Amino acid sequence: MSYETFTLTVENHIAHLQLNRPDAHNSMNRAFWAEFPQALQVLDVEGEARVLIISSLGKHFSAGMDLEIFTQPDPQMFSGEAGRRAEAMRRLVMQLQQCFSQLETIRIPVLCAIQGGCIGGALDLVCAADMRYCTDDAFFTIKETELGMTADLGTLQRLPHLIPSGLARELAYTGRKMDAYEAQRSGLVNRTYPDGAAMLEGVQQIAEEIALRSPLAVTGCKQMINYARDHSVADSLSYMATWQAGMFQPVDMMQTFSAKMSGKPPEFEPLRKITPPLQKA
Repeated sequence: MSYETFTLTVENHIAHLQLNRPDAHNSMNRAFWAEFPQALQVLDVEGEARVLIISSLGKHFSAGMDLEIFTQPDPQMFSGEAGRRAEAMRRLVMQLQQCFSQLETIRIPVLCAIQGGCIGGALDLVCAADMRYCTDDAFFTIKETELGMTADLGTLQRLPHLIPSGLARELAYTGRKMDAYEAQRSGLVNRTYPDGAAMLEGVQQIAEEIALRSPLAVTGCKQMINYARDHSVADSLSYMATWQAGMFQPVDMMQTFSAKMSGKPPEFEPLRKITPPLQKA
């Protein structure tokens, strides 16, 4: 499929979604909010990709929400009966939140490669990814505070799980910029690179390593880590045992042992396509 706000390719089990509105600093316009969740759904349904890289073209990763969303809002958003207006606003925010929550629920790991500014809504996006990498010139900011609003698409909920709570609060309350060095030191990003080319090469290598592993084992890791974040250790261990009772099969392990003996990469069966209920797989 072709998209207006980004390109999406899948090669050797690695999907690459690249934001391609550099003249607009890859800001998230109305088309983006329609296309992004659709693209993620397609990747998840097909089951061909085993890892997703998200990057962008231009000086900045993304300036976040496009100004047109604020300057040309839906006239009904601020008019009409107060209770119904509030219900509609709540529903809109939850729909936008879901666009990024899909990065957590999709079955494959998501790696973000970030250069320049990662601002506002863009920080909401990368906080929902599995791993983040950036260039030395990258910076991160909760821009919404400076604009007079509270960030509402996931940063305030996810960032305190990624960096110390006190630092997350400082960034949220002040709206200041966090540079690449501080982002790595605090744990927001795994690694920094001198420039965009080196970053994409490095992230590609990591994605290739992931793609070589059993997709069932990798998706199990993602499920368990996300579950453990939101539950007690005891609950998470119990869920792990339940998962293992149903998902652990020796086939992929035999593939791994055979590949090590032959010196060739293993060929794992892909995850099955997601089909509508009551239809044949």
